[in-house]
Amino acid sequence: MKTRNLILALAAVSLLGAAGYGLYWVGMNRGMKMTESTPGAAPAGGGPQQTVATDKKILYWHDPMAPGQKFDKPGKSPFMDMQLVPVYADGNGDAGSVTISPRVQQNLGVRTAEVTTGTLAAAVEAVGTVAFNERDQAVVQARSNGFVEKLHVRAPLDPVRKHQPLAELYVPEWVAAQEEYLSVRRMTGTRLEALVDGARQRMRLVGMTEQQIRLVETTGKIHSRLTVSAPISGVVAELGAREGMAVMAGATLFRINGLDPVWVNAEVREAQASEVRPGNLVEARTSAVPGTTFKGRVNAILPEVNPATRTLKARVELANPNGKLVPGMFATVNFAPAARKEALLVPTEAVIRTGNRSVVIVAQGDGKFAPVDVEIGMESEGRTEIRKGLEAGQKIVVSGQFLIDSEASLRGTTTRMGDAPVPDGGMADAPTHSGEGRVERIGKDEVTLSHGPIPSLQWGPMTMGFRLPETGLPRNLAVGDTVKFEIRETGDGMFEITSISAITPAPAQPKTGEDNALMSGEKKEPKK
Repeated sequence: MKTRNLILALAAVSLLGAAGYGLYWVGMNRGMKMTESTPGAAPAGGGPQQTVATDKKILYWHDPMAPGQKFDKPGKSPFMDMQLVPVYADGNGDAGSVTISPRVQQNLGVRTAEVTTGTLAAAVEAVGTVAFNERDQAVVQARSNGFVEKLHVRAPLDPVRKHQPLAELYVPEWVAAQEEYLSVRRMTGTRLEALVDGARQRMRLVGMTEQQIRLVETTGKIHSRLTVSAPISGVVAELGAREGMAVMAGATLFRINGLDPVWVNAEVREAQASEVRPGNLVEARTSAVPGTTFKGRVNAILPEVNPATRTLKARVELANPNGKLVPGMFATVNFAPAARKEALLVPTEAVIRTGNRSVVIVAQGDGKFAPVDVEIGMESEGRTEIRKGLEAGQKIVVSGQFLIDSEASLRGTTTRMGDAPVPDGGMADAPTHSGEGRVERIGKDEVTLSHGPIPSLQWGPMTMGFRLPETGLPRNLAVGDTVKFEIRETGDGMFEITSISAITPAPAQPKTGEDNALMSGEKKEPKK
């Protein structure tokens, strides 16, 4: 009984093993078929990746870790221990673009906008300080030696009106000049006109004005005191007189500044200085006088940049009829934009600045995107002026640009937003490497060479493309020529030819008659 049960158990185990092997064989068979039907799939044995025939055209092979270098044949990468990967052409065969499916675009949050034309109004706003108008200023001085007997204005910054009395001075020199004039006037006789004119001229010399001289002539009395009046309306910016003090001729008694108009010294950013011109209309507002807008125009742009704030000072002249603006107030100045021509406009968020250039991602349709270098102008109200690189009506990406750039990097697209051309000075220090090879193809920007080993780079024989030198290839170089060349690495991982020349074959030696006879099989008898 026990033997029978043991035999049945062994039979069951054998059946289960056979069934499991059958299922395993079926699964492996299906897996191999699926692997073979997948383009670019590696064989199950783990050998090197083979290229499977597809309906897409292979543009070139590359190393995903160094996508800038292109090869025209499959093989092992000279940079990494891996096989080169084929890059297939999209619908238009553009290797500089990346194709993203609508589902992935939705996941990336890609939004587009259209390039439009219009006029960009530069909204320039600056903060400034109210100051005296230095062109509306008057200085009152003592014309003769005297004494201050009475002051009508006793403190600085007191407001004054035009022709308002400011002070009364006693001038002793005036008394002698007026007495002499009146004495000559009282004399009788002929030919006294010359004496009268001389006395009148002496009153002018001691500092009396024509109005004061006429007062003496009409009244016939001596006026020893001078009443000093304000020549303009404003405030007393400087007070140099006190009651009882002696003054000398030429001493400043009062300095009066007008308050209509006033100046506002506005600090304009250096980047916006080109938008501000003398004569531009402005509007100013201040928190000290809410609800009031003061109008004026730009008087001058001072030729000096503040090194700390990187601003220029714009001198604005504002009308101040009621004297509400006083020196020291802060004011916000809005400059009217100058007339501008129509230009291409894009949303500012669509422009990506990499430090060396400005890039915009263009939507080419059918899920294709490509970066385009642009030259930008001024910015205002969330829009940027495009001077070069785009056309009206093109679709550009305004959201998700960096995710598209990452997608392009994963797929090995050669054109990247951050890739900037390396200046010649940066490549001049790179070491050069020598090799020999055969010219396979000459393109517009590169030449393809089948070269031998290059020991300095630890490269084996391979076929790959190199950038052309700045001077171009020699004129006598053609496809099929054997060449010697030198290369150096550029900043983006590619290699550029620095020099290339054809290897001249050794000239054929002229054949003698004996050599010709031997080649033809004839025997030549020796001479007797």
